[in-house]
Amino acid sequence: MATEVKVPVLPESVSDATIASWHKKAGDAVKRDENLVDLETDKVVLEVPSPVDGVLKEIKFQEGDTVTSSQVLAIIEEGATAAAAPAEAKKDDKPAAGAEEVQAKAGAAKAEAAAPASTKPAPAAASGGELPPGARFTASKEGIDPSQVEGTGRRGAVTKEDIVNYAKSGGAGKAGGARPEERVPMTRIRKRIAERLMQSKDSIAMLTSFNEVNLAKVSAARKELGEDFQKAHGIKLGFMSFFVKAAANALQRFPVINASVDGDDIIYHGYADISIAVSTEKGLVTPVLRNVERLGFADIEQGIADYAKKARDGKLGLDDLQGGTFTITNGGTFGSLMSTPIVNPPQSAILGMHTIKERPIAENGQVVIAPMMYIALSYDHRIIDGKDAVQFLVDIKNQLENPNRILFGL
Repeated sequence: MATEVKVPVLPESVSDATIASWHKKAGDAVKRDENLVDLETDKVVLEVPSPVDGVLKEIKFQEGDTVTSSQVLAIIEEGATAAAAPAEAKKDDKPAAGAEEVQAKAGAAKAEAAAPASTKPAPAAASGGELPPGARFTASKEGIDPSQVEGTGRRGAVTKEDIVNYAKSGGAGKAGGARPEERVPMTRIRKRIAERLMQSKDSIAMLTSFNEVNLAKVSAARKELGEDFQKAHGIKLGFMSFFVKAAANALQRFPVINASVDGDDIIYHGYADISIAVSTEKGLVTPVLRNVERLGFADIEQGIADYAKKARDGKLGLDDLQGGTFTITNGGTFGSLMSTPIVNPPQSAILGMHTIKERPIAENGQVVIAPMMYIALSYDHRIIDGKDAVQFLVDIKNQLENPNRILFGL
């Protein structure tokens, strides 16, 4: 029985998807829930699993094609088995070669070995076998060894575009001479990120305010309670949960920071759905922790850990990325000392964390060394006044410098 494999129903905000890579080719055996193809949208890469066991009979669209909701991607013959490879000819089916024939073949082989090497090497069998069908065909056509091509696909996979770009650059994809250049098309996710950043720049009157935080007490709390916290909840106690919870508390006290603009209206959200910026191979994504004002530290840490794993594995869904009211980004993980993060519309503000540096500060009339962090709040100045932004940052600072305030919602 023939079974159709269809494009999943895409949300209203996502009109179509691009076929990123096929993991099977026509004639291959497939198992139920085995990933057949990756679809790249403006936000995430979606995996389309096989609905049944059988054989992939027909592929309707090739890599690079654009598809929409519910379109048929492929046909699977349910319950069928893949055709066995043709058996090798038996020795008795063909007469043994005579001495002259053996010598002739040996001479031909030597002559072929002595001939000048082709300018286009044949693709390596092992690498070619791991390539998606489109990339494998292009590599064979262009005479390119895929092992020499730097992959830009998921988990470093070599894509058809990588092969094409490598061929166009004359083999400069990895080393390629003294002045190599490489032209690589933007992925859909990268295009979307670019569009959103330009939308933010063109539509928001953005301003950034700064402050600094002494994290000595947070560090002491983590050191004192971290081991017990992990034993009790099965998750490490990090810095992010302190910042996320402090932000959720402050958003309740400064609701305009948590608001968004819709035409001539301001929408005030009575909940804190906080987007957490996560870096992936394809770009920055912002999965959402929902109702953070109701979550405890363990829930926050587990939520962040789950999203980080999903992001690494390419398993983030569209629902994970939609609906945030405020964003926190941590450039400190990459060593950033200070930055001006960009607001993610329709949100009106974003909190930037940075690297922790031990610096001398004045405390009770004495110079002490303390773990200090610069924090930044970029905000939409159309609805958020400087006073509100500064007081919000001071609120965050006060909570982090006395973590008991976070626990008691002060």
